[in-house]
Amino acid sequence: MADLSINFAGIKSPNPFWLASAPPANTGEQVMRAFDAGWGGAVWKTLGDPILNVTSRFAAVDLGTYKMMGLNNIELITDRPLDVNLKEMYEVKKRYPKHALIASLMTETKEDWRVLIKRCEDVGVDGLELNFGCPHGMCERGMGSSVGQEPKLITEITSWAKEFAKTPVLIKLTPNTGDITEAGLAAVAGGADGLSLINTIKSIIGIDLNKMVPFPAVAGASTNGGYCGPAVKPIALYMTAALAREQGIRNTPISGIGGISNWKDAAEFIALGATSVQVCTAVMHYGYRIVGDMIEGLSEYLDAQGMKSVEELRGRAVGAYREWGDLDLGHKLVARIDDKSCIGCQLCVTACHDGAHQCIFTGREEKQRPPHAHAHGNATPPTPFRVGAIAGERLPWVDEPECVGCNLCQLVCPVPGCITMQEVPGGKHETWNDRTREGRTKLPGGIHDV
Repeated sequence: MADLSINFAGIKSPNPFWLASAPPANTGEQVMRAFDAGWGGAVWKTLGDPILNVTSRFAAVDLGTYKMMGLNNIELITDRPLDVNLKEMYEVKKRYPKHALIASLMTETKEDWRVLIKRCEDVGVDGLELNFGCPHGMCERGMGSSVGQEPKLITEITSWAKEFAKTPVLIKLTPNTGDITEAGLAAVAGGADGLSLINTIKSIIGIDLNKMVPFPAVAGASTNGGYCGPAVKPIALYMTAALAREQGIRNTPISGIGGISNWKDAAEFIALGATSVQVCTAVMHYGYRIVGDMIEGLSEYLDAQGMKSVEELRGRAVGAYREWGDLDLGHKLVARIDDKSCIGCQLCVTACHDGAHQCIFTGREEKQRPPHAHAHGNATPPTPFRVGAIAGERLPWVDEPECVGCNLCQLVCPVPGCITMQEVPGGKHETWNDRTREGRTKLPGGIHDV
């Protein structure tokens, strides 16, 4: 089997699967059960001045029969005494010396950071994660995402931590910012040994339309919370990739967070540059046991790909993430519909006509194509075309010259493999940036000088 062990800025872990700083890593008893189940590391629920939490705290968005597609929480940092947390962290590290134990921290003044860092390192933690991401409650007090949105503050507080710390310092970034690379570069400028992202997204998940109160309700009122779960994975993947390809960050390890529920999710984050991955919502939903399938699945995938270690996967997809202007304009796809597997539901017809480019039809009779701008050229005159090349009145077919290869029909089709996207050979490789460098741009009327 492939070697899943990692070295994250000097923090060694038997595998890349860590518990994120959240309710699943709230107590020593929980973390020890997680390590027994197979988790390689844990980031302890954020320490600082203990607060008093409210009830209720969670609300969710379901999608069909899928529960908790998105989870919203208004829970804050630990509400347990610091001495209790530190004692339990000491016991966990003593019993599990080969597992990664990270202390998540949030406080205010420079002296507060010094004291908190020393006390955590005294109990033997392997590293520190500064929480610059919490989007509710703590940010109103000048901490959390209020720091993560200010690059100068990120650099300053990171430099404080590096001044005091003997262990690696990770900076947990907020997605609630205009440019994640600006925040990442600010952390690196402060001396950060690693980055972790994303923290939760500021959100209101829904409204009780009978009581006219947002969820989750607290005595007839609510507030914005942090959004997480499978729904945020695409945002987290983008931000992870944006940092991984940034020149000033490429040598800084990343811990990917956001919607990771299985080995495939984890592999995608690692392929986009993450060294470790952190999981929260999936554990809250299904329990610590999911890590067994994650370990097995990632191991089997690496073996199948001929990779001897998880390190060989890290960053492999980063090079394929490019700016839009560097994509190949000459690459052309068209949709093909398999009449043998098509059930005639016509979802593709509706989607194409109402939401895309009006190139999928049904029927047999000959019709007149109306004059309009051709998908790949200038306006064309009306021409007759034969409808119904496939037998059956309900079965759709594609007018290929008009198909722009947008994929929408394939996405809405309920039959796996019925609609495929086929490449049309012969296109000349050209990018938008090529055109602009040559002083040309393509406008609706054709090619014009800039």
